[in-house]
Amino acid sequence: MHKSATRIGSDMAEPLKIGVAGLGTVGISTLRLLERRANAMSASCGRSVMVTAVSARSRGRDRGISLERYRWVDDPVALARDPGIDVFVELMGGDAGAAHESVVAALDAGKPVVTANKALLARHGVDLARRAEKAGVALNFEAAVAGGVPIIKALRESLVGNNIERVYGILNGTCNYILTRMEAEGLSFEACLAEAQRLGYAEADPTFDIGGFDTAHKLAILTSLAFGTEVDAEAIHVEGIAQITTADLKAADDLGYRIKLLGVATRSETGVEQRVHPTMVPKSAPIAQVNGVTNAVAIDADAVAELTLVGPGAGGDATASAVVGDIADIARGLRVWPFGRPVDELTRLSAAPMQAHKGGYYVRLSVADRPGAAAGIATRMAEREISLESIVQRHRGARVHGGDDPATVAGAVPVVLITYATTEAAIRSALAAMVADGYIVETPQLIRIERE
Repeated sequence: MHKSATRIGSDMAEPLKIGVAGLGTVGISTLRLLERRANAMSASCGRSVMVTAVSARSRGRDRGISLERYRWVDDPVALARDPGIDVFVELMGGDAGAAHESVVAALDAGKPVVTANKALLARHGVDLARRAEKAGVALNFEAAVAGGVPIIKALRESLVGNNIERVYGILNGTCNYILTRMEAEGLSFEACLAEAQRLGYAEADPTFDIGGFDTAHKLAILTSLAFGTEVDAEAIHVEGIAQITTADLKAADDLGYRIKLLGVATRSETGVEQRVHPTMVPKSAPIAQVNGVTNAVAIDADAVAELTLVGPGAGGDATASAVVGDIADIARGLRVWPFGRPVDELTRLSAAPMQAHKGGYYVRLSVADRPGAAAGIATRMAEREISLESIVQRHRGARVHGGDDPATVAGAVPVVLITYATTEAAIRSALAAMVADGYIVETPQLIRIERE
């Protein structure tokens, strides 16, 4: 499976003929990049690489480049089986329909596949890897996670000598852009989301991004590569960023933290813990310095200690760079197991229950201004052996929602708590007890802390 068929130093081999399905931003950028780098690709790979056929929904749409040199195939499944191509590149997106059918068709026809489709891999990754293994062809997907950041190759190949304990990162540029602007400019979540949509960073329906589901799909792929498990996006605890306020970002700043939407996979005593949620990270952490639409992935391992890769997580050229890198590997004759080992050696994921998660927590409370409230809160924490690292009490009547929302809770005192390490079950039990006691006058805000 790992045998190389590189032709470096030998006579030039036959051209590698590519079929590309999907001519959106990434597809067009891939065509341009392959044309621009044709001579360099030929020199590096020992053979020329040429796109010979393409497929997309609309043939007549103006895409800014001429497609006359390419043979047009209306049906992407037919293109996947076409004997006139050697490699099928899927850039349509989606976890079903034409994308899934065409990738299956290509693998079953014995053709290597390159895809940028994280949703497809999160749902069908194991089956597709098995098909590639059976056919003896490559299934490459560097562009599926973090765009131009070469995290797939790093986990699958470069770090094979390491025992990985944790992989985590900023995997969605839309959410990072929103949180960055909220912090820097004091704007509300709604205002920043509207601006992200205007600039094209967020879709008209942004749920997939801001709800954390895009990050979860990418994390499922990283988890498989890092821990040798089957891809299982359903095992991930997912929270989005819509509930984050400028009050939280200001409190985090005052306490030496920033808030980022992270995808985190880590070994624990109860299995592999996978979670996506807003996270407080120390300002000193490299990942805390990553702003705007940039992505970052950090790896904790025994040999390299901590490694952080940072770069553009989306965009036509950045994603096309990863696609072309995968094509180049195929042109060189390089092929590895899609998820780093044979499918039969991937273990079924033992998902660690979120209630068993242990770590520090940021808690923002709107506390009733009445005798005994503070003592009652302290008692509920102590009953569950939760120790407090810091307590910050804002002045009476201060805003508790932050941003453009002028709402206040009459007679309430905003209080921010930072806990030492405790379990998710313990902190949620304590908060439920406080609410039942009547000490808390609105839903508490709870954000996990990820230490360096």
